[in-house]
Amino acid sequence: MTATPLPRSSPSWRGWLIWSVAVAAYVLAIVNRSSLSAAGVDAAERFQADAATLSLFAVVQLAVYGGMQIPIGVLLDRFGSRPIMVIGMLLMAAGQFVMAVSPSIGVAIVARVLLGAGDAAIFPAVLRLVATWFPAQRSPLMVQMTGIAGQAGQLVALLPLAALLHSTTWTITFGSVSGLGVLFAILVWAIVRNRPPERTEDVTVNTETGVIRVVTSSIDTGVGIRAAWAHPGTRLAFWSHFTTPFAGTAFLLLWGMPFLTAGEGLSNAAAAGLLSLNVVVAMVLGPILGELSRRSPLRRSLALVLPSIGVQVIAWLLVIFWPGPAPVWLLVVLVMCLGAGGPASMIAFDHARTHNPAHRLSTATGVTNSGGFLAALTAIFLIGLMLDLQGAGTPSTYSMDAFRWAFFTQVPLWILGITMIIIERKRTRIRIGVDPERRRRR
Repeated sequence: MTATPLPRSSPSWRGWLIWSVAVAAYVLAIVNRSSLSAAGVDAAERFQADAATLSLFAVVQLAVYGGMQIPIGVLLDRFGSRPIMVIGMLLMAAGQFVMAVSPSIGVAIVARVLLGAGDAAIFPAVLRLVATWFPAQRSPLMVQMTGIAGQAGQLVALLPLAALLHSTTWTITFGSVSGLGVLFAILVWAIVRNRPPERTEDVTVNTETGVIRVVTSSIDTGVGIRAAWAHPGTRLAFWSHFTTPFAGTAFLLLWGMPFLTAGEGLSNAAAAGLLSLNVVVAMVLGPILGELSRRSPLRRSLALVLPSIGVQVIAWLLVIFWPGPAPVWLLVVLVMCLGAGGPASMIAFDHARTHNPAHRLSTATGVTNSGGFLAALTAIFLIGLMLDLQGAGTPSTYSMDAFRWAFFTQVPLWILGITMIIIERKRTRIRIGVDPERRRRR
């Protein structure tokens, strides 16, 4: 039996090139995902949509994204990143083309389905490339760097894409993004490779034990999914990703711009500046949290994940209960606290990688990634529903008081997530032998 070569102690120039192209594709995926944020009010006017219907666009997109995570993980384990990324880019291109020419809400929802399905493939595929082209000890930092680079897509959606929309037409804007998707599909196919040429199989190395494992799909897919979920470390990863990013996702993806302009009375430029600050904060915090996660693997939840959730909860409650419109300084604090959620959510993938063998690497990643988008689509839908129930379902009827109660619907999701993180953290520590198992009372 021929031994599979070890991954290099440092990545090659080709590894950096492949990662750069993959991350550029991920940036475009974020632009696609966030395009509705820049066009939220325009979409409401184009399709004559109320708040619940407008939130349905994002909910459908995120539901497809979350629902595809486990299937995508299984397909990545079987076929590798390159073909899955190409298909994902083409699906997003098709979705944006349909969005560009859509005459009705029904057709636009089909466009968001295609967009969510294509988007679902990109981030897990990039993480797999990190695992196969880079040394394992670099993974926490590389995952954060991937997330930071992806945040640039938020800035593109908030600034250039919005400017293009307001200076041209709906069809030209979304058609242009569709064309970029086709170009990036070609680029990914031409440059990205599943693994280094000296290897016949994808492998990862456990840096603590030195054990080399082949990354390949389980024979029984159901067994792989059940085995991943059975480990409390995977469940800890899921609930960490469920709880940390959803408030920021709901804010950036759909409801931030309407809240800041129609609710708080800011100009479009000022609102876009605040949303951009959110992205900048996430980019700054990413490498810091990545390095802290690497150095303190047993304190990730208590020292990093739970504090990032706590500052978001406190900031939102201050804004919600502030008498009258919140001052600008408090809105700045809010978007900065929400900016911590994205980098903190990346720590969930450190949990998933640490507590799962390599043969179900992408499957565990898919399970983890579905958590944040399940929470985000729930939050987006509840915010839109609460606005409608208060009679504030259209841009002309948005009000500060209506937004207060709408955003308060996030609190039960935080409570659920924090509770499950604490429970699964304890179970994980018992499972790996850090804490003693509790004795049952007789």
